[in-house]
This record gives sequence, structure tokens and C-alpha cells, in this order.
Amino acid sequence: MTQVQFLDEPPQSAALTAYDREHMKLYMRLLDAATDGADWREAVTILFGLDPAREPDRARHVHDTHLARARWMTEHGYRLLVHEGRPH
Repeated sequence: MTQVQFLDEPPQSAALTAYDREHMKLYMRLLDAATDGADWREAVTILFGLDPAREPDRARHVHDTHLARARWMTEHGYRLLVHEGRPH
């Protein structure tokens, strides 16, 4: 798998960001991994290409902040997407 370009922390906004749109697939994969009970270290290695043994604090931060944003997308962001798709 080709590694995606990512920030250490996704932008925090009450609106959808370009970063959110570019990383929706990543967010879905993080949510799937969390739902399946995957170890965060395995998820961050596979999805971000980070080595949690070499950079434990950074790897955990990247994982946790992206997972939090992915959860925000399921609670709030999807509504914004649906609203955008409606004719005005």
C-alpha cells in the first residue's frame, strides 16, 4: 500500500476541511480497525507507516488524533456532506 501524506494532527474545525476530504478513506480504515479491536500500534504502522517502537509518543498522537477526527466525521461531518449534496 502506498502511504498517504498526513499531518501529525488533523486540522480541528467545526466544518469539513480539505484534509478531511482527502483522508476519508484513512478515517474509515481507522474506524474499522478500532471496531475490530485492532491494536493501535498495528493500525498506525499499516495506515501511517510509522514505527511505534521508534516514535511511541508521535505514533500514539497521530493515531489518536486521526481516530478522534474520524469519529467526529461519523457524528457531525457526514451531516455536512449530506447537506452539501442537497440542491439549494
